[in-house]
Amino acid sequence: MMDFDRGFDKLILDGEWHFNYSADELDFKSISDVTAYFKASYIASVPGNFELDLMANELLPDIYFGKNIKKTRELENNHIWYYRNFSLDKLNDNLNYVLVFEGLDCFADIYVNGKSIGKTANMMITHEFDISRILTPGKNEILVHISPQNHGSLPKEYPFLVSGFHANYESLYTRKPAHAFGWDILPRIVSAGIFRSVYIEKRETTAFDECYLQTSSIVGNTAEMVFFYKSSFNMNPGDKWSIQLEGKCGKSNFRENFNLAFQYGKHIFSLGNPLLWNPLGSGKQNIYEVKATLIKNENPVSYVKFRHGIRTIKLIRESVSSDNPKGTFHFVVNGKKVFIKGTNWVPADALHSRDKERIPRILKLASELNCNMVRCWGGNLYEDNLFFELCDKLGIMVWQDFAMACAIYPQDEDFQNIIHDEAVSTIKRLRQHPSLALWAGDNECDQAYSWFGFNQDPNTNVLTRKILPECVRNHDPFRSYLPSSPYIDNDAFNKGDEYLPENHLWGKRDYYKSEYYSGSTCRFASEMGYHGCPSPESISKFITKENMWPYDNEEWLLHSTSPMPEIDTRYNFRVKLMADQVETLFGTVPNNLLDFSFASQISQAEAKKFFIELFRGQKWERTGIIWWDLMDGWPQFSDAVVDYYFEKKLAFSFIKRCQQDVLLMFREPHAGSIELVACNDKEYDERIKYSVIDVDTNEILLQSNSVAKKDSVTHFSELSVNEKDRRFLLISWEISGLIQKNHYLLGKPPFDLSWYRKCLTESEGY
Repeated sequence: MMDFDRGFDKLILDGEWHFNYSADELDFKSISDVTAYFKASYIASVPGNFELDLMANELLPDIYFGKNIKKTRELENNHIWYYRNFSLDKLNDNLNYVLVFEGLDCFADIYVNGKSIGKTANMMITHEFDISRILTPGKNEILVHISPQNHGSLPKEYPFLVSGFHANYESLYTRKPAHAFGWDILPRIVSAGIFRSVYIEKRETTAFDECYLQTSSIVGNTAEMVFFYKSSFNMNPGDKWSIQLEGKCGKSNFRENFNLAFQYGKHIFSLGNPLLWNPLGSGKQNIYEVKATLIKNENPVSYVKFRHGIRTIKLIRESVSSDNPKGTFHFVVNGKKVFIKGTNWVPADALHSRDKERIPRILKLASELNCNMVRCWGGNLYEDNLFFELCDKLGIMVWQDFAMACAIYPQDEDFQNIIHDEAVSTIKRLRQHPSLALWAGDNECDQAYSWFGFNQDPNTNVLTRKILPECVRNHDPFRSYLPSSPYIDNDAFNKGDEYLPENHLWGKRDYYKSEYYSGSTCRFASEMGYHGCPSPESISKFITKENMWPYDNEEWLLHSTSPMPEIDTRYNFRVKLMADQVETLFGTVPNNLLDFSFASQISQAEAKKFFIELFRGQKWERTGIIWWDLMDGWPQFSDAVVDYYFEKKLAFSFIKRCQQDVLLMFREPHAGSIELVACNDKEYDERIKYSVIDVDTNEILLQSNSVAKKDSVTHFSELSVNEKDRRFLLISWEISGLIQKNHYLLGKPPFDLSWYRKCLTESEGY
């Protein structure tokens, strides 16, 4: 469930536990069984991961350094027992005692006081167990047996159609995030552990089971609201039950009182002059503090507190047609189209117990870049409540993939039920957050139906065409649902996915201004990236001294990321790709790490700047870009613009400039000239004083005043150029006394690296 405050006491079981492990599956049901067999134990941390516990006990080296990540392969078939004691002073017969695991990885048998209370087989969701009849006053114990792999319970055979990449077949029936089995951006770590908080919640027997307040529409100055409730109590004749619902945000407030005829239902009401929640750059992020009180015979018996943002968000999508050859794909927030400037969100850490401590700092970076959306990629798990609470506060909309990626997943009834239950649990936990903008069925699974030797119709996928849309419709009907990203509907399947209105633009990953990128027809790019090498200082933290340079070695390969380079060669190209992109831009590959890193960061920065400007410069012909990606989840060579150690690459500052609300930029040369335009995402016109300088010669090429029209792209001027020239043009403009900058790199590669470095340095600290 969402992080509602229901006033229940909790016994927090985080902190110090103990653990033991073995390659053998042993029949233990109590702590005494474990300690009698092993004689000694190790200290564990909860939240935590098996690998981190081994490292803390000096049983495993730092797996993020050198080639040590390969050692985790040896741990995949272990069995681990986590255990601890806890005490309860007394038990209350009027309370239910529920053991809650917010994150349990993954295949677990749980015992309390020697008795089995249940099994788990899904890392994606919270697990709850009523242990009221098992607890005793005084000392109690808990034992959790976990195995990273699904020992003995995988299907006896895989249907021929079910497919994934070579290293990922194990993941298809296993509800762990796909990246855990090895990806091109994260290492293979088939981990285990209690990676989020665990506690015993003392729940009242008469209470709210669910609450959900949503804005169904906003018409003029009135918001139409729907409050859903589900509660536990006995409807005895003669009793009068009611709910008081009240909310407050600044000077705006509401109070609704209504009688109950049943334990669950809905209450519909209107709110005049509401304070709206808006995405970053479109207004304030107003949040109402809401309290619902359950009342019996005019006496309050239980309550729940939560937050609500009044807003509407809709995805408007139309397939390609003869009347609309590029289709339609855009977001409408509170009745207004919003251009999306966003980034893809990958795991904050490959070991998920460390996610929570990293999330605030990463989201602050997204806000600094003026991102109004993050796309939570389907190879990840569903993020902690903290992530969504911060997105609510920062005004960052969340595009949430359901957790499937780059594969043809099982279609059998048992797996359908697993996905249904996971989706319902996730929807109910997250649906109250105003930042949550979209549910998407998966990442690239529609495209996967044409991979692996097939040319199958993805519209036959029962998971994304039947199960998931029904879950969204039943439990979160006011949010849009996209079956896949990219979504290959019937028209696109028949015509070809190059006609998609929303697409992932990867291609050959050649020169960033090649026809593949500049000639793309999609309205919206939800993935688009380019490699950038970390700094030598960061590289020294995860590559051994002897393998720092040259780059053609196994450590660079492992951190590039190639999860099983000796078995699956699919990702082994990525180190050379980074070098090839440097050679494309500068005509040569530097022979030392310092220059190579710098040249690679330039290549990445110029590419991502071009991608963003390609889309912004054609607003509203194009409607948004979610580039890949902001932050590394482990130390690596990647498309991220901030490395694992939070050191910003050059692309970070380039993106920060070209994602500001008002941007001056040059379009690509046409007929001997380049056009200077102003992209204004604000809701009002801006008067601008601007200039363009050739940094190499210090010549002022343009200087004038103009008005950038609101929410549009405005033509400012044109500059005659010789396309054979290579020039570094600095664009400066003043808004409300503040000087903003951008630049344009004119000409075709190769460019001289020392010349580029000189121009960059001389651009007044640009």
